[in-house]
Amino acid sequence: MNTVKAKKQTLKFRETMKAGFIKLEKVISDQTKGLERGSLQKECPKDAEVIELPKPDKSVLKKSDIFDCIGDRQSRRKYTDDPLTLEELSYLLWATQGIKKLMANGKVGLRTVPSGGCMHPFETYLAVNNVKGLKKGMYRYQPVDHKLVKLFTVPSMPRKLTKASLGQTYVGNCAVTFIWSAVTFIWSAVPYKTEWRYSLEAKKIILQDSGHLCQNLYLACESIGCGTCAIGAYNQKLFDKLCQLDGKDEFVVYVAPVGKIEVKG
Repeated sequence: MNTVKAKKQTLKFRETMKAGFIKLEKVISDQTKGLERGSLQKECPKDAEVIELPKPDKSVLKKSDIFDCIGDRQSRRKYTDDPLTLEELSYLLWATQGIKKLMANGKVGLRTVPSGGCMHPFETYLAVNNVKGLKKGMYRYQPVDHKLVKLFTVPSMPRKLTKASLGQTYVGNCAVTFIWSAVTFIWSAVPYKTEWRYSLEAKKIILQDSGHLCQNLYLACESIGCGTCAIGAYNQKLFDKLCQLDGKDEFVVYVAPVGKIEVKG
């Protein structure tokens, strides 16, 4: 693509970032039609291994001052080989997608992060590499039950994660992030969950919402002596394939490896 065409395309894409809610007055959403909204979590595969997570509590905190957590927050790309505990993982999951209260006969969940219209269009997949009590492999978080579902094993998982993340050469040793990370958070979007109410404007809301949950991961990691680095540059097809998603009704939108860091002082 030449420079002129690229410029035109860039200007066109900018329009998708703008609010167009006034236009929605002419669109009848599925909610208005009286159609059922999507469920709060995907069904557990038949015969899948389900892991009970410890109830989140403050015992895992190493830093509880929110001023310090915000001030110290940074993208951390190198981790120690220390494992994450199940209690720490439980806390991180609760901080990013945990449900505080169920409403409307269990169809609506108030969570620890905001979401436009309380739609919460995300699923959390975990590429587990070094977590005490968990086998390596791909898991999915069940927020209603606060449980994990073991989905499948991924051979050579760190290598595949690195390849799917385009190598992330800025790290220096391009594989260091995924070799040493204890777990990688992979968030997928199920667009219809937001389209059900906001139809054409769902895309803007979904991408805004993804920032909310990843920032919570940053601050939660900071509070327990862990680090993370948000990754938005990745190979879409490889990550969708890695999580066994169809790439149409559900696809990956954000990735963040997590690991223990060397705490100074």
